[in-house]
Amino acid sequence: MKGIMALGAIIVVTAAVSLPVQANSKRTFISIGTGGPTGVYFATGNAICRLVHKEAAEGRKSGRKHGIRCSAPSTGGSNYNIGQIKQGELDFGVSQSDWQFHAYNGSSSWKGKRFKKLRAVFSVHPEPLHIIVGGKSGITGWASLKGKRVNIGNPGSGQRGTMDFLMKKYGWKKSIFSVASELTSSEQSKALCDSKIDAFIYTVGVPNAGVAAATDGCGAKIVSFDNDLAKGLVKARPFYAWATIPKGTYKTTNKDVKTFGVMATFVSSAAVPQKTVYEVTRAVMENIEDFRKLHPAFRNLNAKDMISNGLSAPIHAGAMKYYKEKGWK
Repeated sequence: MKGIMALGAIIVVTAAVSLPVQANSKRTFISIGTGGPTGVYFATGNAICRLVHKEAAEGRKSGRKHGIRCSAPSTGGSNYNIGQIKQGELDFGVSQSDWQFHAYNGSSSWKGKRFKKLRAVFSVHPEPLHIIVGGKSGITGWASLKGKRVNIGNPGSGQRGTMDFLMKKYGWKKSIFSVASELTSSEQSKALCDSKIDAFIYTVGVPNAGVAAATDGCGAKIVSFDNDLAKGLVKARPFYAWATIPKGTYKTTNKDVKTFGVMATFVSSAAVPQKTVYEVTRAVMENIEDFRKLHPAFRNLNAKDMISNGLSAPIHAGAMKYYKEKGWK
């Protein structure tokens, strides 16, 4: 637990003011929507800011004089980030690949609200769907959540969107649970350990400090999700894939956990200048070795997968310019 928290602490919030893109003669301030402060989305956004600032040459003899300053505040997650990008309040955001798909295509909770200017930049890490249960809850899988106290996630988060989608596909309403709480990702582990809920469903990179707070902190367990519902979704939806949470990831993970999941993706808008997206993309790809060291979830990142996996919106012109220069597209 301490090791995971220490790794997360490497990524610090930058001092730049959270503002949408405003180009001037010296500085361009960009903002990246992330997620809860204990999650990998928060680490992702701040890692990207760290690399953008590393590339900046202002005040140094070498580097790129792109003038970009970056902040990555904690936000409500996937759907919130996409919504704020659409409104011009954020320039970039981290989002689950399924919500990138739905927002661009106007499906699911984005029906009637299609974001045609949504643009993909790259994908990051895989995100297995976790069913995390109290050690004495008696829950063995998805079906046995019925009648239990379950956190379904805060409105606007990718977690809540995914849970709403799964419940609809399974024919469940919130009343199927004895309690359906709407806690954020930073609140749910404590609630589980305090016996206020029996379980929560969380799509997140591995390992995760918030998950460790429950598994390593109070004996919570992660149960498999490989039933007919999961099999049907993986077969029908291109943004889903089978995933494994390896044995030994957490103290209570005494065997591999089979589940499915999505990709974490980095998105923007066609309204964000090509030059800005080019420089952000370049900063990440030119420093990929550093990126891999900033969180265990980034350990296996490679450019080939990042520019193809989980991208269902068109690639932003600025990112595409860099990829073509490298001969990747």
